This record gives sequence, structure tokens and C-alpha cells, in this order.
Amino acid sequence: MKKFICRIVAAFLLFAVNAFGFTEGVDYVKLEKPIPNADKTLIKVFSYDCPFCYKYDKSVTPVVVNKLNGIVSFKPFHLKTKGKYGKEASELFAVLLVKDMDNGITNPFDDKSLFKKAKMAYYTAYHDKKERWDSGEASFFETGLKAAGISRADFDTTKNDQRVKDIVNTWEASYEVAKIQGVPAFVVNGKYLIYTKSIRSVDGMVNLVKELADK
Repeated sequence: MKKFICRIVAAFLLFAVNAFGFTEGVDYVKLEKPIPNADKTLIKVFSYDCPFCYKYDKSVTPVVVNKLNGIVSFKPFHLKTKGKYGKEASELFAVLLVKDMDNGITNPFDDKSLFKKAKMAYYTAYHDKKERWDSGEASFFETGLKAAGISRADFDTTKNDQRVKDIVNTWEASYEVAKIQGVPAFVVNGKYLIYTKSIRSVDGMVNLVKELADK
């Protein structure tokens, strides 16, 4: 009987490991080119013209980030190589993140975040209203600037801030990450890319991020 109980306990423990553990190559992959200076972070590589990025930002990413508060810091990385105005969007988003920092806003999902206001305005315009800004760059900027409540002159001044340039330069790493499985792309500690196809639930994603954050 004692041996039988031991076998049952061993089987249960094995099941627990299989049920709650995560596997490299299935749930995530280690990047060949890690993103530097990204310890204890959850990075999301996104594009304003990516429908799945929009879906995640409406219902998944904010909940995940909230559950991970105090465990990792969230860092949005905009992919400038996707979308007709990808480069312009990256520059504007970087400006707004700097303005948020100056306003004491560190959570990019805060309703007061200028970054969030512009990002959601672009998502809505592009995906819901089918806006393509065919009249040119000025009309594209107008959508984001109006949502954030800042002028073009203010943007033109702030984009020369070294912090803005540093953010844009940091986001150059987005391209190598996006090549692997497209966007959205979630990276933990700058090293581990989550396979989005393996995400089954918010809690599952949270547990995976927690595990990878400790590696």
C-alpha cells in the first residue's frame, strides 16, 4: 500500500509539472539577438496597422500588465517597418511617451496617457473606420496629435529631445523580433519571445511571463 501511495504521489507531481510548466520551443523561444537593457521587462512589439495588436490592446495586454504590476515593467516598442506611416508613428509615439513621463505617467495604459490616446485613435481610425490618410503625412499626424491634445509645433520641438531619439533607436530591435512570428510580439527580459499561438488565457500568459522573468 505504501508503494502504491508513493506511485500515486509521483504521478500527481509529474502531472503538476506538465500541467503548469512551460516548454522552450513550444511556449517561447530564446532570441539569438537579445534586446539590451531589458531585465525584468515585458516588451510588446506592435504596429498601428496590425489588427491583432489592436485586439490584444483592447482586452488582453492591459489585464496582463495589471496582473504583473511589481514583477515586470511594460515597454511598448512600435515597429516602424510595418504600415505606410510606420516611421512617423514611431516618432510620434516616442514623443508622447516622453510627455507622459514628464507628466508623471509611467503606465502606458493609464487613461490619462497621451500615448494611449493617440495609439487607440490610430487603431480605431485604421481598423474600424478604414482610414488610410491618402492625403499625406500631415493628415496622419493630425489624427494622433488631435487625440493627444498637442500641437504640431509642440511635436516638432519635442521630437528633438534626446530621450525621444533614444526611444526610437531602442525600437530598432523590433524588426529582428517581428521577423520571427510577426506582431504582436511579446518579449520577456529582452531574451524570451512568447509564441502567441500558445497563449490560451490571460492567467496562462501571466504565469508564463512570471516564469520567464525569473530566468
